[in-house]
Amino acid sequence: MSLFLFLILVALVLGIIGFAVHGLFYLLIIGVLVLLADLFYAGVRFRRGGRKHRIAR
Repeated sequence: MSLFLFLILVALVLGIIGFAVHGLFYLLIIGVLVLLADLFYAGVRFRRGGRKHRIAR
């Protein structure tokens, strides 16, 4: 969960810097890509995390 929140924070900071500073539009694009990758990671992790696996003895 902390990795998810950290990546959201990184994407937000990159997006703000990329939007505010002239000539650093690529940071905005990188921030959006990090956000999309983070949402994909969270979707895979939370969907898979609900299942309980039985240990065969």
